[in-house]
Amino acid sequence: MISRLIYTCLLHFLLPIILLRLWWRGFKAPHYRDRWLERLGFLTPVEKTPDAPLWIHAVSVGEVQAVSTLVQNQLARHPNIPIIITTMTPTGADRVQLLFGKRVTHRYCPYDLPWALKRFIRTIKPRACLIVETELWPNFLDQCQRANIPILLANARLSERSARGYARFPHLTKAMLDQITHLAAQGEADAERFKVLGMSPERLSMTGSIKFDVPIQTVWLEQAERLKQAWGPRRPVLLAASTHADEEAQLLNSFPLLLSQQTDALLILVPRHPERFDEVAQLCFASGLDYQCRSAHQPISEEIQVYLADTMGELMIFCAAADVVFVGGSLIERGGHNPLEPALLGKPVLCGQHTFNFASITDGLLQAGALVQTSQAEQVMRQAADWFAKHEERLKAGDAAKAYVAKHAGALDRLTAQLEKLL
Repeated sequence: MISRLIYTCLLHFLLPIILLRLWWRGFKAPHYRDRWLERLGFLTPVEKTPDAPLWIHAVSVGEVQAVSTLVQNQLARHPNIPIIITTMTPTGADRVQLLFGKRVTHRYCPYDLPWALKRFIRTIKPRACLIVETELWPNFLDQCQRANIPILLANARLSERSARGYARFPHLTKAMLDQITHLAAQGEADAERFKVLGMSPERLSMTGSIKFDVPIQTVWLEQAERLKQAWGPRRPVLLAASTHADEEAQLLNSFPLLLSQQTDALLILVPRHPERFDEVAQLCFASGLDYQCRSAHQPISEEIQVYLADTMGELMIFCAAADVVFVGGSLIERGGHNPLEPALLGKPVLCGQHTFNFASITDGLLQAGALVQTSQAEQVMRQAADWFAKHEERLKAGDAAKAYVAKHAGALDRLTAQLEKLL
């Protein structure tokens, strides 16, 4: 196909820049320089097993967490089928190690180059591929089809913006959709957008989001209780989760509005990317607020106003410990992050206007009375102050969040049934 050929030529042209960017990111996050040959399809040998492995591609931390219960179920259901999980980020790799240890094999997924993917597939020889909520990559899908590997695109969501982007390349998009064995869409709107782009209805189902089926872990609640005892169980706590550049500055500048009404309030900042931890620490210092870093491993005194969570893998613990949660990536045009994580734990949710990545879930929580959208950081603080002052309303919003999640559970069973057909 001419369009895929042009795309591939362009990707080869950009490859030196991509590799330089990978090396550059290594200055802030050194693990980006680990095993970089895997990104070109050069793998250390995978242990040979009698059964071909299941290949699961989960881009980063969120996707790994979302698919974790399915992986656990597959390990129990089919102990003889090895599982190889690929990610694109080191944080995703760390989460695979944390959740599964040596029970699964982790590799970085190659860039979307035909020869790299061909080498990768030839090395691991997968029986099927499960792609979790990610973009469509032409050569990835093409090489799987050439190797007769069935593909299940799981937890698939497609925003209006992404759909418009794919529609600009109709022949390439239709060819990619034809190479997917089955597509499991999160919602009706997602499914309809895929149909408009050319996905066959016979190979498409609406399973819902498996992120509704994440089990609450006892360790989250236990560690959250220890945190609350440390900073004061009655202290009002606002968590800003998965924040991006400029959002932390906006929230820190606006936090005095909340302090003027709740003098003992605590703001917890959890930046989305670990390479920005030092940058955010500098912002905290410059704000003039009393702050402390989680990595200091020191007791939290009453004087601390801002707590920087500069550690990995603890977001759900902080969600459990907070009273109100703001979900980042939404005050700026990043499309927002998953509001289900705090909703799962019965927390009222705040977010900005830019939530196109999770539009249907955001709308659902909004209609349920569990979420409030704002356009400015000042409004985040005012709404948090209102919820802190009105205890019953805050609990009501949290209960609505939990009820919304429970109502939409069951996607995991539906997705597992589709996966069983492939296996």
